Amino acid sequence: GKEVVIANAIIAILTIGGQQLFSFFTFSCPCHVGQNLIYGLAFLGVPALILLVVGYALNNQTWRLVTGKRSPLQAESTRNRLLQCKLTCFVLCSITGRALVAPVTWLAVTLINGSYYVCAMSEYVSVYYYGASPNVTASERRRILAVFPCSQLVPPELSRARDEVILLLRYQSQVAGWLLIAVVVITVFLSYCLASCFSPLSFLHFRYWTSYVRNEQELFDEAADQHSKLYAMQHVRKFFGFVPGSENVEEIRIPSLREWQAISGLAFLKRVDEEHYDYSLLHDWALKDSVNRKYLKLDEDP
Repeated sequence: GKEVVIANAIIAILTIGGQQLFSFFTFSCPCHVGQNLIYGLAFLGVPALILLVVGYALNNQTWRLVTGKRSPLQAESTRNRLLQCKLTCFVLCSITGRALVAPVTWLAVTLINGSYYVCAMSEYVSVYYYGASPNVTASERRRILAVFPCSQLVPPELSRARDEVILLLRYQSQVAGWLLIAVVVITVFLSYCLASCFSPLSFLHFRYWTSYVRNEQELFDEAADQHSKLYAMQHVRKFFGFVPGSENVEEIRIPSLREWQAISGLAFLKRVDEEHYDYSLLHDWALKDSVNRKYLKLDEDP
């Protein structure tokens, strides 16, 4: 839907901006044999991996998939298990597609920029630099090539060779970046085409379905928020004798020290029976009979 497209566009723009700031303030190639590759690949791959994990973590479908248990109302049949596996695979593909937006954007932008790739691959360029002695060893040649990303460390007689090596590496990096973009765009387009071909719904029916799911989720969130607020209000009223926003409060309840201790501290979700849980310590306290019911009358004219 439009919301997904807009969200993906915002994520891509933020990733591009973050990559530019990240490169400007933090990236500085060590220009040393054996360290360039590790440093360049770390800046290229580690942020992409972090963005991928964050993409999974920020998707509600991830937690819907891994939280709770399968409905006990579902019959244990081969057909249902097969449908469940298909649904799980579909949801995983959907989650992965959303999570890949930021890391793919990061990889594409960094490859098109070329700085990380130049740093990582400079010492592995299979070209002979100008002005070099034919008797130079391979290790010495790698050492000289490793300093090419740092122009201030390159001898003047190797400036032309350095420029050609940098141009070659930037060419490779930018071609890889555009190929990555092309592969992703084609893959996404073909995926949508295949999903539409195998969909049992017509075009307008599919639009209606997506609209219904979105509206149902919004209404459910609003109802859940109001329901939980009303439910919590009963427990708060039992503890304090009134609820926030009440008018003409004539008396308040004075909780005892034991009651304060009962609702303080840390607690896990507590199972009461086969169907119900206690959501908090205050909830657990409110479901039990309170012995101390000391109230304080309030003056009408403070």
